[in-house]
Amino acid sequence: MRSSLARFLSLLATLLALIALPQPASAETPYLTRFLAEVPAAALVEGATGYGEVRTDLPVAPLLRGAERIGWAFITSDFVGTTGYSGKPIHIMAALDDAARIIGLNLVQHSEPIVLIGIPEARIRALIAEQIGLDLAAVAEAGGSVPKLNIISGVTVTIMVIDDSIVRSGIRVARQMGLGGLSAAAPAGPRHVLNPDAPAAGDWFGLVGDGTVRRLTLEAGQINEAFARMDDPRAARRPLTVPDDTTYIDLHAALISHPAVGRALLGEAEYANLRRWLGEGEHAILLAGRGLYSFKGSGYVRGGLFDRIALIQGDVSVRFRDRDHRRLGAIAAAGAPQFTEVDIFRIPADAGFDPAAPWRLQLLVQRELAALERVFTTFELGYQMPSSYLSEVARPVVTAAEDVHDAQAERAAQMALIERIWWDKRFEIGGLLAMLAVLTGAFFFQTFLTRSERITYWFRMGFLTVTLVFLGWYASAQLSVVNLMALAHTLRSGFSWQAFMLEPLTFILWWSVAAALIFWGRGAYCGWLCPFGALQELTNQVARFLRVPQITVPWGLHERLWALKYVIFLGLFAVALASLDRGEQLAEIEPFKTAIVLKFARAWPFVVFALALLLAGLFIERFYCRYLCPLGAALAIPARLRMFDWLKRYHECGSPCQTCRNECFVQAIHPTGEINPNECHNCLHCQVLYQSEQKCPVVILKKKKREAFEKRNAASTEAMDRVLANAK
Repeated sequence: MRSSLARFLSLLATLLALIALPQPASAETPYLTRFLAEVPAAALVEGATGYGEVRTDLPVAPLLRGAERIGWAFITSDFVGTTGYSGKPIHIMAALDDAARIIGLNLVQHSEPIVLIGIPEARIRALIAEQIGLDLAAVAEAGGSVPKLNIISGVTVTIMVIDDSIVRSGIRVARQMGLGGLSAAAPAGPRHVLNPDAPAAGDWFGLVGDGTVRRLTLEAGQINEAFARMDDPRAARRPLTVPDDTTYIDLHAALISHPAVGRALLGEAEYANLRRWLGEGEHAILLAGRGLYSFKGSGYVRGGLFDRIALIQGDVSVRFRDRDHRRLGAIAAAGAPQFTEVDIFRIPADAGFDPAAPWRLQLLVQRELAALERVFTTFELGYQMPSSYLSEVARPVVTAAEDVHDAQAERAAQMALIERIWWDKRFEIGGLLAMLAVLTGAFFFQTFLTRSERITYWFRMGFLTVTLVFLGWYASAQLSVVNLMALAHTLRSGFSWQAFMLEPLTFILWWSVAAALIFWGRGAYCGWLCPFGALQELTNQVARFLRVPQITVPWGLHERLWALKYVIFLGLFAVALASLDRGEQLAEIEPFKTAIVLKFARAWPFVVFALALLLAGLFIERFYCRYLCPLGAALAIPARLRMFDWLKRYHECGSPCQTCRNECFVQAIHPTGEINPNECHNCLHCQVLYQSEQKCPVVILKKKKREAFEKRNAASTEAMDRVLANAK
């Protein structure tokens, strides 16, 4: 089952990619080129007066004080991944001197929502500035160990991503430029690789004794001492109250992607499951813990990211998400103790991880100072595969031709990444495809569905509930006008579908919307698949049940208010063409991020705005959709090109009958009887009325004529029977 589903998703992703992925092109312009014109040199390092020419071999520019070069400037996102919770890069401009010391840092651009709307950016900048003076040569010699972090509660992940990107990108720049005595040249002599045929000890004590399983044990007294040494005296005033020798955490780690180690710790059946889960080039570690402190915490439940642990190897840092995590019931090795947490974490193939080289697991420990304030410190568990698992091989000689960027290999890497992401989202994709199949069937066979008003109503309410809960609050698959603005921006700057394909549900939804516009117009999405639209309609149904009075907007005013959403859309689009960032900020007129993606966990002005729109929708059904939604306006424009008209009408509709117009919940039917396709949400209620023998005058009249005809026929038949009877 898994293999067939995997093949289907792989084929689907491949077919879409063959259509969508652009042909290999020249390398993109480095971020540095853009930000050099925007960030004054003095804003990076005090006393600096300008920049020199960007190097041709590396996106690095000399930092000048007059005619003297005092360092080298670069953007972290030109060298390492810096994606935060927003899904967009966090751009930091950094400067190194010739000794590989950090002499300047500047947060030049980000899209982190919690920083934009909650925590002051000045606090983030202050924490970044604490890295100035860091000796990256010493950090690299120590194996890339990141210094202890001061972290603001609420933006833990953002700070860790920023800190990680500064250190890793700085080390890469220093190595490639030979700063601080570092060198990018590969060391001479043989290198080590894992020997997959190496045996492992058969029990827990043997695995721990030979170093296959490594351990970090912290007691309550050690934790209290660590926080007592911090600059903030409040940390020492809130110590753990248990005895000092109480186990705070007893953490064990092992590399279980090695066959013998995996079989010894997992058992044959679980190891077979592990091999099926891991893709080509992927590895996995096992973490087992017990004590007062959890190495997983609860952050991954909210955001899908395990923010208490990170795997660090040189300038490679791996942070685990929920899709790379599996729970394990127990360790199979004989003699293994009982652990409260036993988990497997997958290391992606593109992480740059070398299983034969040393690595460290960094554990983040926190202490609450107040209701919303915490301090953090870190501890590390070092790991190195024992030599019995390693083999020596000669280092390959890399020629200049082999070092040239291979466009085909890059395309293959993009495809591998896309396929892996689509597989990780296989359940959500399956759910969305099922929803699309059901909705398509309902539209194609709407005549049968709408024979019963009750069935149609409850089908719609059930579908909207799934849209809100599954598609919206669970999968966060809410389309936005921001998607269209980003698309327009990429069309100007070099179009690529890859970024869109990295979000499978959004990608599939947009393709389905494009197809639906041809068949049914905007109503297929706006009326059925928009989570915020579903939230509005469901809350309005609750209001109707509670007998909240409904307001019918006078037709003349209603018709003029339609234009508002088109004005808003055109204004946003014009602003986005000039500045995508400004356009995204103004796109907050969409309450989608607040109500659906962040589930109202935002600053109070955004929550109040979203609630105000929902409140208006209690009295005027789908108030926001009718008059303000720029996405609805954007979809309505191409919807004019639809090729089919599925909604049936009678000649009498509008003249004299006004039943459909009066009952249309978004007032999309003109007094003259025509349905406005720009405003119709395809709720199918008018098709219920089209067949209703209780409400539609045309159907009622036809029914009366049919009954009268049948009555006359019955009377004639009865009279004929009497005549025949008398004749006999």
